[in-house]
Amino acid sequence: MKKLLTLALALVLCLSLAACGGSKEAPAAEEKPAETEAPAETAEPTVLNVAASATPHAEILEVCVPILAEQGIDLQVHVYGDYVVPNTAVEEGAEDANYFQHVPYLENFNAENGTHLVSVAGVHIEPMGIYAGKTDSLDALADGASVAVPNDVTNEARALLLLESQGLIKLSADAGLDATPNDIVENPKNLTFTELEAAMVPNALTEVDIAVINVNYALEAGFNPVEDALAIEDADSPYVNILVVKEGNENNPTIQALVEALHSEDVRAFIEEKYAGAVVPVF
Repeated sequence: MKKLLTLALALVLCLSLAACGGSKEAPAAEEKPAETEAPAETAEPTVLNVAASATPHAEILEVCVPILAEQGIDLQVHVYGDYVVPNTAVEEGAEDANYFQHVPYLENFNAENGTHLVSVAGVHIEPMGIYAGKTDSLDALADGASVAVPNDVTNEARALLLLESQGLIKLSADAGLDATPNDIVENPKNLTFTELEAAMVPNALTEVDIAVINVNYALEAGFNPVEDALAIEDADSPYVNILVVKEGNENNPTIQALVEALHSEDVRAFIEEKYAGAVVPVF
């Protein structure tokens, strides 16, 4: 009997030790360290560098900035004050695109400089205008009156064509889009011509009788072409301002996204409201 009692006590002790040992095998479920998810990586925006004239091109591009930001594209607009560097910058890869010129200017620039630039899309027309300098109307122009015009080939020809449309001169039939004052065959008022860089023409107004000024430079000078010009190109002018890239980049997704933004209703509304006919959308 005594042996049976001793055996029973030993058995109870073993079971008690086994139970204690089992409680130490693993921590309770609630004690497990919580698993945390790795933070998702944020994609860097794609930078798109575009060269532009200050007015209206850069202003129009600024409307596209938030549109492209929604697509992960960071549009950087760089303003240039001339018509040469924006093209060489695209050719050399410093800029992805530019927006400041029309097709005749682009074609002439490529031919003269051996560049490989192409138009991606037309955006707007800027009707060129004739502005009063020392003489306040075309009818009042005296014999020998002076006229300031842009000195680059395409814009000078454009200016001469506008003067011809007003009956002030007549150009030779074969002058075309490369016309210069040497192509004038009739000049009843004996007009004299001052040829200047396009950006400088507004500055010459106090020194000449009239000047033919590109719309972007007229706007920068504080003119409203529709209200202030003595005469203006018709709205069907062939000189559409275009988005330009280096050949081979036409189908780049970011470039195509910019084309869509430039052709958006937001841009159309901005152009029509801000420029009131001085800049005309073509899309």
